[in-house]
Amino acid sequence: MKRWVKQVGSIMIAGALLTGSTALAGLSGATEVHAAEAAQQNLLTVLGKGEISVNPDIVYLSIGAESYAETAKSAQKSNALKMDKVTKLLKETWKIDDKDIKTEQFYVQPNYTYSDENGRKVKNYTAYHSLEITLRDLSKVGDLLDASADAGANSIGNARFSVENRDAFEAQVIDKAMANADLKAQAMAKASKRQLGVVLNIVEGSVGVNNIYGLEKMEMAAQSNAADAGASTSVKPGEIKISTQLYVQYELK
Repeated sequence: MKRWVKQVGSIMIAGALLTGSTALAGLSGATEVHAAEAAQQNLLTVLGKGEISVNPDIVYLSIGAESYAETAKSAQKSNALKMDKVTKLLKETWKIDDKDIKTEQFYVQPNYTYSDENGRKVKNYTAYHSLEITLRDLSKVGDLLDASADAGANSIGNARFSVENRDAFEAQVIDKAMANADLKAQAMAKASKRQLGVVLNIVEGSVGVNNIYGLEKMEMAAQSNAADAGASTSVKPGEIKISTQLYVQYELK
């Protein structure tokens, strides 16, 4: 009998110790949660924006031709003759490298007519082929477009101005974004009657080059009329805006 009582006593003591350790663990976990919440209350995250304007040094031109015919084969053949002349002009006369000439779009598709009596019927076929041309001499944009029209191009898209090496301006944009973040953070800390501490974390958000389109898409027939009147195409490069965003996290005291 005495032996059995001792065993029960041992079990009760062990259970009490286990319960006590569980309570301590729970108390420790709660303390960590409260500490984490307190730490979060001492953090400030702001979005800093930086932007600079630079002169473009490259332009991407969309130059193409469009043809119509009763059959797909005829439309494609007619358009191929136009594009062969345009490509020859670009390579031989303008000395543009192969790497700076690439196909942008190519398709041959039917065009339909509709009527209550006959329903949908094929009217003719359209063949379209456009090239993206990379040009680094921005003073020659208008001349190249006019020459392409003379060679047979009858559809021109946008002239997209940009900078070839964006990395050269990276540091300037980041400096502006960081200065903007500091300004916002200091204002917020002052408004909340707190002091701004050290920077704890920085994450770069959206980065972009605001390319400028200097020439709206148009049919070359309108340009041909201008050429007949002795005018030439004029395209203004303007400026490029390079921007970035920084999410900056500060300590609040």
